[in-house]
Amino acid sequence: MITYSLSKRQARQFLLLHQRLVPGMLPGGKQSIYDYVRHVGCIQYDPLSIAGHNHELVLQARVPDFVPSMANELLYRDRLLIDGWDKNMSIYCTEDWPYFSRRREAAAARHQGDELLLRTIEQVREALDARGPLSSLDLEGKEKMDWAWAPARVTRAALETLYFRGEICVHHRVHTRRYYDFTSRLLPEYLLNAEEPNPLPEQHHDWYVLRRIGSIGLQWNRSGDGWLGISGLKSKERTAAVERLLLADSIREVRVEDVKLPLYMRTADVPVLETILNGSADAGGNSANAVEEDGFAAVLAPLDNLLWDRELIRQLFGFQYRWEVYKPAAEREYGYYVLPLLYGDRFIARLEPVMNKKSGVLSIVRWWWEPGESLTAELIPAAAAAIAALARCNRAVSVTFAPEAVQSCELSGLEEAVQLRYSSIQ
Repeated sequence: MITYSLSKRQARQFLLLHQRLVPGMLPGGKQSIYDYVRHVGCIQYDPLSIAGHNHELVLQARVPDFVPSMANELLYRDRLLIDGWDKNMSIYCTEDWPYFSRRREAAAARHQGDELLLRTIEQVREALDARGPLSSLDLEGKEKMDWAWAPARVTRAALETLYFRGEICVHHRVHTRRYYDFTSRLLPEYLLNAEEPNPLPEQHHDWYVLRRIGSIGLQWNRSGDGWLGISGLKSKERTAAVERLLLADSIREVRVEDVKLPLYMRTADVPVLETILNGSADAGGNSANAVEEDGFAAVLAPLDNLLWDRELIRQLFGFQYRWEVYKPAAEREYGYYVLPLLYGDRFIARLEPVMNKKSGVLSIVRWWWEPGESLTAELIPAAAAAIAALARCNRAVSVTFAPEAVQSCELSGLEEAVQLRYSSIQ
């Protein structure tokens, strides 16, 4: 078994190259969005949109000139991406549809004895057949039933049951509201008729563990958010899958200084690691030097793939991040929707952006520097570009900084640079 020994800095460099969080790794355009999603398996969707939806924030950090319409076209026009479930609500490549047949079969086995739900499902089928894409608001009926999160209208439960079974898919969204249609109308027949690629449970576990390791880049075999959403994969099954993948040389072990547990990476990603170990460029021209350049900064999503395992980020980057939207206000250390700012291979600040959809103004209402960090002349262009990318993602007409944030964090030079940068690209 091949084991690699890395410094923390090398581990950070590998993760950032893997996550395409270095300058010049992805060109602009929809193809880069598709390529990134295919590379990491999935990106998370979240309905909250304080300064952009989570998947949009993931993409604006990586894809130059990203705007949400690009992702929407891939999802709801081109159908190359699908609005589904992987690590909770997620977006993944439509070509992966056959790999999730177990999830759909498990959903089909639930609620078989609920006659009211089954009758309503048939009524929903008839409505979809007659009227085309529908949301739950388009369906009549006020009866409620106990549902996963809280009592819900039976018509909504019926729609979601059909969705989890795979009989219907998201046709489009209006804001966060989902409109559904029959999957047979939306996806190609060859995908719908494809057999389960991993018929044995062990094969499915191996595929999923490999997929999740690739979703982050480096992952350890310990409980954490990086493993969420994999049915039937407890610690015992996960450990067995890791051992099989090591024996098959599908993954390799990575030891990082001062990190007690071994980490794992996909063997397919070894060429990227070797560019770091050798200090050379790969066939695509990517090298460790790209990570070290101080000319790149990015505002990251709260559920960014890089941040899936918060403890791993704490140990490798010395950065502790919690998303505090579900905490009571009095218990929050920072704020409601606070995003990290990455600069080179370190996290230097947190900011709380709020998009006013009526006025079109993106406001940076609060800012916190990490210990030892402050605004420097070298940082200003990169940080301004990162905030301008966030503004473009939100289709803002302008960007403002709250006066108290500017004064307390000495951001006056950054505020001016952001305004100049954003006005030049609108």
